Amino acid sequence: MLGDLGTAGLAVGLSCATLTALLWLRVALFGAAVRTARRGTAATLVAAALACALLETALLRHDFSVRFVAENGGRDVPLYYTLTSLWSALDGSLLLWVLVLGGYAALLARRAYPPRLHAYAMVVVSVVMMFFFALSTFAANPFRAVNPVPADGPGPNPLLQQHPAMGVHPPLLYAGYLGLVVPFAFALAAPLAGRDGARWVRLARPWTLIAWAALTGGIGMGAWWSYAVLGWGGYWAWDPVENASLLPWLTATAFLHTTLVRGRVAWHGALACASFLLVLLGTFLTRSGAVASVHAFTDSPLGPMLLGFVLLAVAVSAVLTGRRAPEPARAGRPRALSRATLVLVHGVLLVTIAAVVLIGTILPLLTAPLTGTRSSVGPAYYQRTAVPLAVVVLLVMGVTPALRVRDRSAALRRLVVPAAAGLGTVALVGLLSRPGPAALTAFGAAGFVLTGLAGDLAHRLRRPGPHRRPARLAGLVAHAGLALVAVGVAGSSAYGRDAERTLRVGETLRVSDVAVRLIGVDRTGGSGSMAVRARLALTASGRPARTIRPGLRYQAARDAAVTVPAIGTGPLRDTYVTLLAVAEDSGTATVRLAVNPLVSLIWAGGALTAAGGLLAAAVTARPRTRTAGRTDRPRPAPVAVGPGAAT
Repeated sequence: MLGDLGTAGLAVGLSCATLTALLWLRVALFGAAVRTARRGTAATLVAAALACALLETALLRHDFSVRFVAENGGRDVPLYYTLTSLWSALDGSLLLWVLVLGGYAALLARRAYPPRLHAYAMVVVSVVMMFFFALSTFAANPFRAVNPVPADGPGPNPLLQQHPAMGVHPPLLYAGYLGLVVPFAFALAAPLAGRDGARWVRLARPWTLIAWAALTGGIGMGAWWSYAVLGWGGYWAWDPVENASLLPWLTATAFLHTTLVRGRVAWHGALACASFLLVLLGTFLTRSGAVASVHAFTDSPLGPMLLGFVLLAVAVSAVLTGRRAPEPARAGRPRALSRATLVLVHGVLLVTIAAVVLIGTILPLLTAPLTGTRSSVGPAYYQRTAVPLAVVVLLVMGVTPALRVRDRSAALRRLVVPAAAGLGTVALVGLLSRPGPAALTAFGAAGFVLTGLAGDLAHRLRRPGPHRRPARLAGLVAHAGLALVAVGVAGSSAYGRDAERTLRVGETLRVSDVAVRLIGVDRTGGSGSMAVRARLALTASGRPARTIRPGLRYQAARDAAVTVPAIGTGPLRDTYVTLLAVAEDSGTATVRLAVNPLVSLIWAGGALTAAGGLLAAAVTARPRTRTAGRTDRPRPAPVAVGPGAAT
């Protein structure tokens, strides 16, 4: 029964999305009333919510006649992970995808924007909704029946039952991904809307900020989750699916910064389109089985449909954004050394990094058909290409705030203290520890940026008026967060130490001033699952020993074993202990001990960066009083939130 209702809900959603696209097209072409089109958008959202609710009900009731429940549900799965198993596999995750997309469509439909621009943008969003509903209905229907009906299911992948971030990270990431459909829709609608499309960039900024903040939070939480669960002690491996989340973040950041410089309409449209096109490309990589990744779903029939839609979207974007004529240039030539010039330099650098990461991500897919073997692009490629460019972005980010003042000599004077701080950081760190050129440069750049931001904040607080407004401070918060992330990445990479050894009871493994001594091995569980934990005494810096219990868990239904690391988190460093193997007689255990300095700065910096984006979005999207006949009143000044100028 639930399976039949769910399939019917998907069919209704597809019909509503198709009808809604036609209704909004009628509004755009003939100026029809928008009420019916808005109701169609709301009905599409209700259909998506109903489909998700039915699948959740089937999971909670353990209705194993539904294929998705039979493959991903289980009677012994805790309630929290039963709820989150909706997005633990391909078919269910598409339902969440459609629900989030429907939510954005419903919010956009209720806004008061220039009529033709609004209508054409809603056509684009509705067509995207229609495609993903069709994908879920015909190629990835989770409600298909199973015969014979099994008595129990294997539950979600064991890795997805190890950490509470499972309930937050995917929805947050989807909110970031799908929020970028709105600037994409505005960019495609603007050339069709004529004069109504003149202010599309300003209207798209709040939506982009919300999506950017959500995507920032999703990437940061994903890195934290990987660090806490996978047992390898790292947080970013330049995995293809990780790269797929980074790519739209880079182009969206470039879009937010280039919009601070007027007269670049063609570039604005290209960046807005590129951000969502990269989301679609990431969807293809994740859900087609095209790449091998711990984050990717298995092989599925969605690949050809997704690839076809990506190519269609690229063609439509190229045609429509290419039609838009650029605005007339302003009088006078811009100064070579100015805030506007550096903001554009940021855009170029971010797009260049995105291109480098994109090449490394898709190169194995391109070489496999030509050579018959799939080449691999390892972290060394990105460390030689993307990382140096990121350090340059950080340096330029520190220069840009000083150029707010028109007096060039005054701007240069404002750079003296930050430059001295950066050089002093390089000298001090280099003399004390010699971390290597890349990390040393990153430390110096971060010191330069943080000192400049502190001076800029003090300068703003001393001046009365609009300089103290939240809109003026959001960029400072986000930039400070990015600088902290840079310090955390450089510190953990340069100073991290680890060792691995098979220990007998009573033996000790030591890394720097941290040591673990094996006390014993404990086994628990039965035929369905088994857990093995090593009891270790950990001592650090001469402090009294404490007992830790890293473990291994084996799930027979999935024939999979997962690690359960023991992580001791501190303000300056983490101790990270992983149990890799245990002898059958429990007499020995293979243990990996790692000391990871400054990792906590990555999580703190990521949270601060996302908070800056949310602050900017809250200020920029502040509600306005609607006035009849005037739907494009001026908004607050734009706010830069990524690695660029603080306004």
